[in-house]
Amino acid sequence: MKLLLFSFFTFILIAFSSCIEIIDDLSFNEDGSGTFNYTVNLSSSKVKINSILALDSLDGKKVPSIDDITKKLSNLVEDLKQKEGINSVDFQSDYTNFIFKLSCNFSNLERLQTAIKELAIKENKGREVPELHHQWLRYENDTLVRSIPQITIAKTKKLSKKDSDLLKEGHYTSITRFAKEIVACSNDSARLSKNKKAVMIRSNPYLLTQNPQLLDNSIFLTKSMEE
Repeated sequence: MKLLLFSFFTFILIAFSSCIEIIDDLSFNEDGSGTFNYTVNLSSSKVKINSILALDSLDGKKVPSIDDITKKLSNLVEDLKQKEGINSVDFQSDYTNFIFKLSCNFSNLERLQTAIKELAIKENKGREVPELHHQWLRYENDTLVRSIPQITIAKTKKLSKKDSDLLKEGHYTSITRFAKEIVACSNDSARLSKNKKAVMIRSNPYLLTQNPQLLDNSIFLTKSMEE
């Protein structure tokens, strides 16, 4: 996924579109449970961000304060902690270097996706979000299919050309880890680890706004012994 866990970071991305590094790290246990880690690093743009934060408004839009951002993210994290099948939620924020890290454990992919969808609906004030009907993660028969959530695509399309151009300097890294070996991947850009239990795809946020399919990947694992 671009798993831009967009519910947590779209707020920051839209406000401070700039040179950004995103690391999306998804790990699976053999029973289908796992851990999701998501990092947004804006440290290379901290001078620009601080200059923006000093303004009351930018391009006719109110500039959020650090307190606004802190409250927004804290509320979202607290909501995530209440979701069924989600536990060990941890959120770290560094407002000196503007680095944000989220991690959580999930009982299965359905619970993870449901939690994200519910957060998105709440952020949309309960209004229908057609893009959320999209299943961007599917794990069955020793195959994981990943794609970018359609809601994320819709969000990025709202960026201005100026903001989109700033994303060209950024980096997006998608990592998927498993308890058993990977046999093959459908994405030609995917790179396997030496132990064949992890796969990585690197791109940049700008290219993803132009072609969301860049991170699409079907990952085929060794068959379970009972099969």
